[in-house]
Amino acid sequence: MKGRSLSQKLIYPIIGLLITLSNSIFPLFSIKTATASNYCQLSPQAIAQKENLLEAALKGDRQAQQTYQTLIQKHALELRRCRQQTWPQEQAIWLRLYPCDVRPGSIDAVLDRIVSKGYNTVYIETFANSQVLLPPADNPTPWDTVVRTPGAENVDLLDQIIKKGRERGLKMYAWLFTLNFGYAYAQRSDRQQVLARNGKGQDSTTYVHDQSQAFVDPYNRQAQTDYYRLLEAVLKRRPDGVLFDYVRYPRGTGTQSVAGKVKDLWIYSPASLQTLYDRATNNKGRDLIHRYVTKGYLTVNDIKEVDRLYSNETVPLWQGRTIPDTAFNQPLNVRYQRIKDEIWYLVVAHAAQGVVNFVSFAESIVKRYGIQSGAVFFPDGNRLVGEKGFDSRLQAWDQFSPSLEFHPMAYGLCKDANCIVEQVKRVFKMASSQTKITPAIAGSWGKAEDNRPALETQMNAIRTAFPQLKSISHFAFSWQEPEFNQTRRSCN
Repeated sequence: MKGRSLSQKLIYPIIGLLITLSNSIFPLFSIKTATASNYCQLSPQAIAQKENLLEAALKGDRQAQQTYQTLIQKHALELRRCRQQTWPQEQAIWLRLYPCDVRPGSIDAVLDRIVSKGYNTVYIETFANSQVLLPPADNPTPWDTVVRTPGAENVDLLDQIIKKGRERGLKMYAWLFTLNFGYAYAQRSDRQQVLARNGKGQDSTTYVHDQSQAFVDPYNRQAQTDYYRLLEAVLKRRPDGVLFDYVRYPRGTGTQSVAGKVKDLWIYSPASLQTLYDRATNNKGRDLIHRYVTKGYLTVNDIKEVDRLYSNETVPLWQGRTIPDTAFNQPLNVRYQRIKDEIWYLVVAHAAQGVVNFVSFAESIVKRYGIQSGAVFFPDGNRLVGEKGFDSRLQAWDQFSPSLEFHPMAYGLCKDANCIVEQVKRVFKMASSQTKITPAIAGSWGKAEDNRPALETQMNAIRTAFPQLKSISHFAFSWQEPEFNQTRRSCN
């Protein structure tokens, strides 16, 4: 049972129907086959040379500045040639910037290290944890900016890193949280109706163990407007792509990681409830949906009462439910069991459809700029659990548009990387053949940690299993360069 997706069984045609109805460097680079540590990485001597030149250039040495720029261009050329001949052809890294990166040379130093490690694509954290990577003087969003240093009101780190990355031959993606708008957003008095809520009246700030995640109702118009403004501001900086992360609902721990009854679902904010009620196509259907989400269950007496109130109608109807009128003549207990099952799958499909609609809405904005977008997700975020339960994230990624890039987070923990391969295999099995798949793996070069193999081990296992794969990403730069990362973060 645990291997099935939430799009199987009855929920598959329901979600499908709801989608329709919603319209909604030089030769120092290694150019060998990708084995062991030969992944287009620079030698220690080349790395030191570039660092020394950058340091001298920042001190005003004009000759060093010219030599440094020439070296950057050569490294860009050699990196492109190397990656064309080395698997994977696209090797990406996830990167976070800090307020201290406004210092001259900081972004250059970060990008130089990325090139030196053989990466040719960077995913820049642009919106996360209630902060946006926009200049304070040009931030039309309801979130604070990453940079809040006095005198740096016009510093545009996103624009800077995109341009500096391209100088080095890198593709630069903007990586954004999606339905997780952040704790600070949840504290705003004018955004309380935007937050996703479950049947206990909880929002995700008290539900998720770290108490920092604030998920919004994907059906809420204010949430859509706020995200639209964010995307428009980011897209003006013309990144090469946009990645949507947290395209899901929150997941609790233990039993809270499973949605097994209607009050577990994050559909109790006003916009989501109204949209759910509007899925009814007659009075009987609407009344039963209202009773179900209000009480959390249905009884035989509910069916009797609805029959009495709307005697001019035969069977209760809602989107995705096509029952012949003759079903009204079935015994009451038979009708009750069928309605009880079908209304559960309706509300689950409604919740999942909100996520699918929101990522489709976001992708449509990016498409207008002629820029590629992708979705980041957990390979098991769309699983059934048990007979009728679902992973509480309700991340129906197998229903995302095939035009999106798929970025499954294959973060499985095992000694030999087999569990990671299995996660990627599940995505290949369920995704469209048109979809570009770029697995995200976590770890460090050259060393295993606990049950997480070294990056080389994971990559070789993935390459053996999926020789057709052309791209892969590593989470994250801060894991690979902890000391350097801390230095940047503390402005040392």
